[in-house]
Amino acid sequence: MILRVEVGEFIPVNSYFFIDDETNAGFLIDPGGQADKLLEIIDEKKFVIERILLTHGHFDHIGAANEIQAKLKIPVCMYFDGRFYVENPAWNLSASFGESLKLYDVTFYDNGTEFSLKKNPDFGVELITTPGHTTDSVIYYSKKFGVAFAGDTIFKMSYGRTDFPGGNEKTLMKSIRTKIFTLPGETILLSGHSDPTTVDAEKKFFQNI
Repeated sequence: MILRVEVGEFIPVNSYFFIDDETNAGFLIDPGGQADKLLEIIDEKKFVIERILLTHGHFDHIGAANEIQAKLKIPVCMYFDGRFYVENPAWNLSASFGESLKLYDVTFYDNGTEFSLKKNPDFGVELITTPGHTTDSVIYYSKKFGVAFAGDTIFKMSYGRTDFPGGNEKTLMKSIRTKIFTLPGETILLSGHSDPTTVDAEKKFFQNI
């Protein structure tokens, strides 16, 4: 099961529950805000969230991580370069909105790390680095289910901004073409700020860029 929930006070963002139907366990990806809303869903649906996975360290993708982690006692996971963002309000952009957001208990992982559920080791995702929007941007890819949680690397008929700290448009285009577009064409792309799309659909769109 994949459940998309829009959250956020300043910038709406898509948070995702990626849940194993057999065990009702799974992952929460990019809890950008409104921890109470996300926790209510977890409680109502009896989800067993084993990890919080972050696609990158911008405030609109990490805003509820501290509160949910404290409530559920679960790890928050992201790529190594995320340290620059979660420890620096200027880099994670919360300072631009008069906030000073930091994450204090994050576990950092390398490219190619596979996260599997304790309750079902056959259910999981792979962390694939896709720098460009930020230096720490990643996607979480499930080959079994043909889906990639793409954060702000790519949107439906668009892609992430590169004018923030650590952003680089040339690097982002390389990530899209060598990491996203090498996935099977039918792979569903679930982004932080758009409706779902597919690899094949975006290949056609990017031909005109």
